[in-house]
Amino acid sequence: MPAESGSATFYNYRLLKRVTIPKALIGGLLTLPFIWLLAEIIFISWTSIFTFILALFIILWIQFVITRSVLIIISHSYKKRWHFRLRMPWIGYLPEQFVSYPNFRRTQHYTTWISCLIILALIPWSPVSFTMALFFWHFWIMAPRLIVLIRFRKQPRDGIIKLNPQDASYYMP
Repeated sequence: MPAESGSATFYNYRLLKRVTIPKALIGGLLTLPFIWLLAEIIFISWTSIFTFILALFIILWIQFVITRSVLIIISHSYKKRWHFRLRMPWIGYLPEQFVSYPNFRRTQHYTTWISCLIILALIPWSPVSFTMALFFWHFWIMAPRLIVLIRFRKQPRDGIIKLNPQDASYYMP
């Protein structure tokens, strides 16, 4: 049965590059929090357990607020495309569908730098274990995203990106 011309929209995208996140890297990323927590317990205090868990939720909230604020400023049609994810390697507020590469790059750069500045501003009033946990969780969450940005840096700037469970793909419309 032939498809009706007005019933659906079909997009033709050309895949330019795919970055696969190796399972070994994901496994390493999953063990890193336990090693970091053990080091904090040994070198700082056993109370680091509480600040370590609290720092995870606070950094996820900070990154969510920054990303959503940037999206509100640069794009008005983001609500259906961006959702909160909790699956490795993509944790945090990220696109579920195709999203323009410049918007993705801009949100990730702002999230990286503004989060670091917020953590630096909290240093005088926070315990050492909490500050270190904030930095750890921030870079742990951002690492897969920054790997993708580095690998796609030589691609044309007007493409679109799709984050799949094990990889990230760069397409040209």
